[in-house]
Amino acid sequence: MPKIHNFGAGPAKLPEEVYEIIRDELTNFKGTGISLMETSHRTPTYLKFNTEVQDIVRRLLNVPANYKILLLAGGGQGQFAAVPLNLISRTGTADYVVTGAWSALAAKEAKKYGKVNMVVPATDKYTGIPDQSTWNLDPNASYVHICGNETIHGVEFDYIPDTKGVPLVADMSSNFMSKKLDVSKFGVIYGGAQKNIGTSGVALVIVREDLLNQALPICPIILDWTANAKADSILNTPPMFAIYVMGKCLEWIERKGGLDKMAELANKKASLIYDLIEQSNGFYYAPVAKDARSKMNIPFRVGSAGGDEALEKEFLKGAEALGLIQLKGHRSVGGIRASIYNAVTVDEVEDLVKYMKEFYEKHAK
Repeated sequence: MPKIHNFGAGPAKLPEEVYEIIRDELTNFKGTGISLMETSHRTPTYLKFNTEVQDIVRRLLNVPANYKILLLAGGGQGQFAAVPLNLISRTGTADYVVTGAWSALAAKEAKKYGKVNMVVPATDKYTGIPDQSTWNLDPNASYVHICGNETIHGVEFDYIPDTKGVPLVADMSSNFMSKKLDVSKFGVIYGGAQKNIGTSGVALVIVREDLLNQALPICPIILDWTANAKADSILNTPPMFAIYVMGKCLEWIERKGGLDKMAELANKKASLIYDLIEQSNGFYYAPVAKDARSKMNIPFRVGSAGGDEALEKEFLKGAEALGLIQLKGHRSVGGIRASIYNAVTVDEVEDLVKYMKEFYEKHAK
């Protein structure tokens, strides 16, 4: 059996070093003689670890002191509800910049709790980010929501939008910790861990303190950021093992050189694939505008701009035979998608590109 190279969109590949650490510590958490999975969340050992995870997030992103770091259950979709439940009360309305499937879902969820203003025109094809000069921002909005990277459509913001003083909220589930960013430009940053910083089960939320204490009365306490901040993310039994895996992934990022190194590698890996696509004379086609192409999730078609489904099936079959797995595009868009998160190595991407070249040489007309 060939060595597996996992290009899945999430839950995604974890660093191999992290697996080794998990294996070694699985039945003996921090020298306690028992597994984390049977350790009380109220023990000094876990309380210390809970603080350590928050501290490493603060170090990696240089999170200012006036932001709280929360480790919550419910994943990214849980936060689709938590965002309006915690923030929309100020004016009853919110701005949503919909650039793909996930921001569309977030906007749909928010409509349950207040008025949603769609900042950019509705579309059924997400291939870029409309120029900010065309945005219809509401100065009365409680917040402006964006998805920093659309996992399905491969659309990524390469800049921080100017929201004219209205708090900016960003879902960064699939590009969290892939690059440095100025946290002070955001009111809230959140994301599920299972793509770039861990496994499923935990959401990381970074919220500016002045945005707390605004939850709607109907907000369930489990989604209430203020209640969770006061409880230091241990309001109830947290998703401890998912938090542990996330902590180990964050430690790995720090050991490897931090976010500058992650960004350098992300640029290199993405360029390898996009460059080949551009050089293929249309055999491979990337639908996303160049200024919005994701460095994490690269969707493309094979054979033509619309995709040759028979050729794409053959591409996937050949890839799997070489151990290049989970390359099938999302069911809503089809085609191929290569997800190249932090844990995916340059060597693995080079193996994929080598296969893409060979497939092109064999099938291009």
